[in-house]
Amino acid sequence: MFTHLHVHTEYSLLDGISRIPQLVNQAASLEMNSLAITDHGSLYGVVDFHAAAVEAGIKPIIGCEIYEANENRHTKDPSEKSPSHLTVLAQNNAGYKNLIQLVTKAHLEGFYYRPRIDDELLEKHGEGLVVLSGCPSAKIPRLIAEGRLEDAAARARWYQELFDGRFFLEIQDHAHIPELPTINKALVSMSKEMDIPLVATNDSHYTYKEDARLQDVRVCIHTNTTIHDETRLKMGDDSFYLKSTEEMAGLFND
Repeated sequence: MFTHLHVHTEYSLLDGISRIPQLVNQAASLEMNSLAITDHGSLYGVVDFHAAAVEAGIKPIIGCEIYEANENRHTKDPSEKSPSHLTVLAQNNAGYKNLIQLVTKAHLEGFYYRPRIDDELLEKHGEGLVVLSGCPSAKIPRLIAEGRLEDAAARARWYQELFDGRFFLEIQDHAHIPELPTINKALVSMSKEMDIPLVATNDSHYTYKEDARLQDVRVCIHTNTTIHDETRLKMGDDSFYLKSTEEMAGLFND
């Protein structure tokens, strides 16, 4: 049985379009017994998500795709306009409380274009959290894409030591992301060399495959462009939906 651990809802503002009731119902129809919520930088949807999941007989996993400052949360310069991503999940009640602390301090202390955390906050509020290395916009994948493999391994080692058995290397399979095969190959090698487990995720931003067009419109609103602008920011294909166990097994049959 597959569990989706990288899931955006409509509370990933101007980015995700999955409405929580439909999302949970689809997970139930796919006979999944657990599901995570990992909205960008926020926990706005977790209460509604928890209630809907419990009602549907699905174990709710509370998480967040947190923004990590490139330097630290107090730095405010052009290099911080595109902070790195990190997938963080609450393992237990202590983890949930720490996740709340991280998201709150990201907004109150680290906000600069995005609510950002840094290493200091992760060290202080890491208890009870499970951390995945993140999507291609996360620190380790970015370092790999830049050819800085030693720096990527050093960063992985830092997470590994801090979270002690609660850190996983996250691999995804989406078409039309040119750097993704290179990233995945390096992550698989790193997993073997450093004894860090892999976890496969699908970067879910909408519930059904046919919602891809609606997602495209939402991104246009977000970026102040139109669907007629060929240079606009857009997702590469229609794979960013809540895939079935069979689909995920097919993607990662190796």
